[in-house]
Amino acid sequence: MALRNALLAALADRESSGYDLAKKFSSSVANFWTATPQQLYRELEKMEAEGLLSARLVKQDKRPDKRLFSVTGQGRAALLAFSRRSPKPTTVRDELLVQVEALAHGDVASVRASIEDHREASRSRLKGYEQRLCDILGDRTDDEFLATGNRLGPYLTLQRGISFERENIAWAELALGVLARRYPF
Repeated sequence: MALRNALLAALADRESSGYDLAKKFSSSVANFWTATPQQLYRELEKMEAEGLLSARLVKQDKRPDKRLFSVTGQGRAALLAFSRRSPKPTTVRDELLVQVEALAHGDVASVRASIEDHREASRSRLKGYEQRLCDILGDRTDDEFLATGNRLGPYLTLQRGISFERENIAWAELALGVLARRYPF
């Protein structure tokens, strides 16, 4: 199950609460794996029950107590085993592309609006990924970071997310240009 592996990877360097994991998933991990907070909490509970994670309770003043999860030795072994297997091929399931495919039989104005929304969402995600990359780099250049940095995994996944969102924006611009020429209104 890939969600559990994404959680193990997210927790590998430091313990975290479910709330903080949900924030991390929405701001950075989402560029390669998505999950709702409910899915995260359910999976964290299962993983703790299976011995892949341990949790400790932290008492808080003026807030509900929170649980901090960390990877156990068994969890690290599972993550190592996961890293040794070949991943499944990436598959694309994109509702917008189904709308575009059916353009001749659909509402062009609605599809155009969906492409515009898609472009704006990609711009927003791109801005967030670029900010996270700046946070990782600090005052170092990419070359300096690559020579001395210790968070190569997050650096590489953010670079993939940045490339993906840039491509989404470029495709949306192309599609909107084609539609504007063919269906000017």
